[in-house]
Amino acid sequence: MIDVLVIGSGGAGLTAALAAKKVGASVTVIGKTYPTNSQTSMAQGGINAALGNAGDDHISSHIADTIKSAHGLCDEDMVRHMCADAPETMSWLERLGVPFSRLDNGKIGTQTIAQRQMGGASAKRACYAQDYTGLKILHTLYDTCLKEEIDFLDEHYLLNLIIQEDTVKGATFLDIRTGEVKQINAKSVILATGGYSSLYHGFTTNAYGSTGDGVAAVLRAGGAVSDMEFIQFHPTALKHSCILISESARGEGGYLVNESGERFVDELKPRDEVARAIFYQIQEGQRVFLDVRHLGEEKLMELLPQEMELCKMHEHVDPSIELIPIKPVAHYTMGGIDVDYALEVNGIKGCFAVGECSNAKVHGANRLGGNSLLEITAFGKLAGENAYKHAVYASNKAADNTQQQKDSVEIEAFLSQKENVNFYPYREMLGNLFYEKVGIVRENDQLHEALNEVITMQVTKKEMGITDRSPTNNQNLIEFLEFQNALLLAPTIISAAIARDESRGAHYKVGFESENEDLRKHIVLQWKKEETCR
Repeated sequence: MIDVLVIGSGGAGLTAALAAKKVGASVTVIGKTYPTNSQTSMAQGGINAALGNAGDDHISSHIADTIKSAHGLCDEDMVRHMCADAPETMSWLERLGVPFSRLDNGKIGTQTIAQRQMGGASAKRACYAQDYTGLKILHTLYDTCLKEEIDFLDEHYLLNLIIQEDTVKGATFLDIRTGEVKQINAKSVILATGGYSSLYHGFTTNAYGSTGDGVAAVLRAGGAVSDMEFIQFHPTALKHSCILISESARGEGGYLVNESGERFVDELKPRDEVARAIFYQIQEGQRVFLDVRHLGEEKLMELLPQEMELCKMHEHVDPSIELIPIKPVAHYTMGGIDVDYALEVNGIKGCFAVGECSNAKVHGANRLGGNSLLEITAFGKLAGENAYKHAVYASNKAADNTQQQKDSVEIEAFLSQKENVNFYPYREMLGNLFYEKVGIVRENDQLHEALNEVITMQVTKKEMGITDRSPTNNQNLIEFLEFQNALLLAPTIISAAIARDESRGAHYKVGFESENEDLRKHIVLQWKKEETCR
């Protein structure tokens, strides 16, 4: 039996796997795509660490900025842990060989790593590799996992966790290539399955597959989720494609202007404030642009080569001489699987969660730019170590195949049932519904309308199906399973947003424009238990 089963092969999962392997665990990493396709590769701007390479900075300042950005909903002990571990995390990444951009300052080691400004930060703190930071970290972690001979199972879609007496015993998966439903037994499980921003289908920087598969699996298994209403909208996505333009473009001196050429907001305010400012400009009929022309082509190609190429490819503009049309779209989910100090899932023993799928209470109501890459690496190590500690004392007895048989029957039913209703238009409808009524600025009337529409979709889902009957390499089936997870999570987001009659961070509600001290609590949801605040 495997000691540690890591579900998700992005930066969080790979870091957790390396940490578990280092302390002696047998480890398998399983993912629905390949590691290099993970969302980590889209994190462009940088990873925060108070190194002080580009000016005075201190760990205490990093902690203070993170707490301020969280608007009272973070666990300050967890924040201190993450921020204090950041310099050592950078040393570890450097030892692995991450090719950070460098300063020519005559120093050595991490003292030479280049740092840039990000929104909401009091110093130039984000360590970067041009504008490919997440990609470079991801590739380095994957290379290291291969060197350590960690086992990988790619193209396996998570179906359900296997639970006995409130303890995880493994999980079931659909082998995408063969169509076989497999059971993998493990002494402990780490979920690193990413967030759920793709509920905003067509209005997100995320890949289509970011549908909260791990979060949904925890809900079905009886675990808790929390703070689901807090979704961060990135201020600068390309207007027509929703491709991310990193905050680093503003950190390097880019301006936000409307079609009258007026700057209307401090570009380096926290993301929630900048996104709302852009939203209001658009509501007034203005087009909004990112202006980096004054930086010059040479500097843009040195610091932001990917942004330059993305703008030319997807928006057909040359940023060195033209304005970049942008809009805010869903980017990151602060809420997710509710975990304790050890990153163990509340309600499921032996199951741990890390990265965007988890709510470790470090981001609160609004994530600070540059802290996501830090969380997946600093807490990835913690998850791997703690999962192995659990595995040491866990039973070797494998679970029976009840869950596998149940899932096999369900998959077979999907492949054989008649499709009366095509689910793809409903996926588009859900994305539009969430962007319009569960978006940057919310109103209770619209939230209730959205909830009713989602409930109607859930009823209609019984008539939905797939047209591709092939058991092998069936992308139609995978997308239907993802849509089911999206529909499962949608009411948790809306109901939490309805319950939070205040404005806090990324959750902004008309009629309740200030923070309510009585709601300085986490909204926790768990099946078979009433919604609670704590």
